[in-house]
Amino acid sequence: MADSIHDDPSAGPAPLSKQMCFALYSASLALTQIYKPLLKPLGLTYPQYLIMLILWEKDGRTLKEIGTMLGQKSGALTPVLKRMEQEGFLERVRDEADERALNIRLTDHGRALKAQAANVGTGVVGACGVSFDGLMDLHGQLIELRDNLINSIDASQEA
Repeated sequence: MADSIHDDPSAGPAPLSKQMCFALYSASLALTQIYKPLLKPLGLTYPQYLIMLILWEKDGRTLKEIGTMLGQKSGALTPVLKRMEQEGFLERVRDEADERALNIRLTDHGRALKAQAANVGTGVVGACGVSFDGLMDLHGQLIELRDNLINSIDASQEA
C-alpha cells in the first residue's frame, strides 16, 4: 500500500485536483476575494490590511520587522508602504540612530481605522462555512505546515 497521495509515481504527477499545493493556492485566492468587499469601505487592499494588522498590534515597527512577519523582502513592501503613506494610513520615518532603518508608524487616520476594521474577521469567518473551532484547528495545522516548510527550506539551503 502506497503512503502517498499518488500511488504510481511512474504515471507522472497526480492530477491538479489531488495536489495539496493547488488546494492551498486556490483556497488562498478565494479567501482574498472574500476580503475585498470587506476592506473596500476601509480603503484598504488585502496586502495593506496585513500591514495594518501588524501595526495595530504594535505601532512603530521597522520595515525589516514587517517584512519578516509577512515573509517578504523589503523591496516588495516599499511600493505598498509608499502608497499607504500617500493615502494617509502611515508614515515612513528614517531611524535617527540608524539611517539605514526605516520606521513605520500609523497616522491618526491609520489608528482610527482599527475600530472600523473590527467586523472584518466576523465577515470572513461567516463566509468560510466552517465552525469557529474548526477554523482554529485549521489555523493551527496551517501554522505547523508553514513552519515545517520553512524549516525544510532552511535545512536544504544549509546542505
